[in-house]
Amino acid sequence: MTPRERYYWDLTGHLVLRGVLTPDEVDAGNAALDHAAERIENGTDAYSESLRKDSNPKWLNGTWVRTRPDTPFLLMLKSPHCDLWRRLLAHPEIVPRMNAMCGPGFRLDSGPVYIGGVVGTHIHKLHGAGEPHKPYVGYHATSGAGFAGAVTVAYLLTDAGPDDGGFACAPGSHKARYPIPPGVRTTEEDLGCVEKPSLKAGDALFFMDGALTHGARPWLAAHPRRTVLYKYACRTAARRGTALTNLEPRMQWDDDVIQGMPAEQRAVMYGPSSSPQTDSPYLQVSDEGVVSVDHAYLPSLKTHSDTFVAG
Repeated sequence: MTPRERYYWDLTGHLVLRGVLTPDEVDAGNAALDHAAERIENGTDAYSESLRKDSNPKWLNGTWVRTRPDTPFLLMLKSPHCDLWRRLLAHPEIVPRMNAMCGPGFRLDSGPVYIGGVVGTHIHKLHGAGEPHKPYVGYHATSGAGFAGAVTVAYLLTDAGPDDGGFACAPGSHKARYPIPPGVRTTEEDLGCVEKPSLKAGDALFFMDGALTHGARPWLAAHPRRTVLYKYACRTAARRGTALTNLEPRMQWDDDVIQGMPAEQRAVMYGPSSSPQTDSPYLQVSDEGVVSVDHAYLPSLKTHSDTFVAG
């Protein structure tokens, strides 16, 4: 990572690396997506059935536009269609930058995730900026180095010009101290804070996933949007992926340990995950000193910005 890249990354929370994929690799990536889309839509064999199950495909106007984030779907394609995605796990241009961004020992937390788009794709509202407080996906600078708990690397397989739509962010928001105003979240009144980088097929986009306020503008280009996201985390962070499948106490402890535990004791026996999508691990204490599960608190859905919106 060059000093210029490090400065820009620390200042803005994202970084574009031009031409990481060769034209042949871009073609291979698109061919793999075409193959997967055709098998998901029309295939009748066991392979096609497994692709449908593992990708949980989303469609818009007849075009495949999304896979589920917690299954490494593209790594599960048959060769040669998985070959590119497997090589990109540890691409020589990515490794030294991830070592600098996340620290040595960075790990794939979830993905690769395919995100597409066609005319009619709605805005993906801006989110992130450490809301709610999650130190394991935040950004911290100490001793002359910066560390992001989570970094996503997005590979572009089609162009995404400044007016095409797609990825957008509020540069510098990984250091923001105040909630996202409603107009910025929806980009309707973005205060001039929201940037839409101009990207070309073959580029790689790094961004602090969780720390940086980011989302996507509606897709407006005549050609489809095609982006593949690798969601990395620092060695000690657990966000999605296998973290969700190992969340329950029964996956962490022997049955004889958790058997008979009331809900408030089981709450502290859950495994690590930044987005558990369950209220079970969160506790509260009443004025009378009674500990109980806080069913009203679900940090993956409740943010400080909700309070801001409510005034």
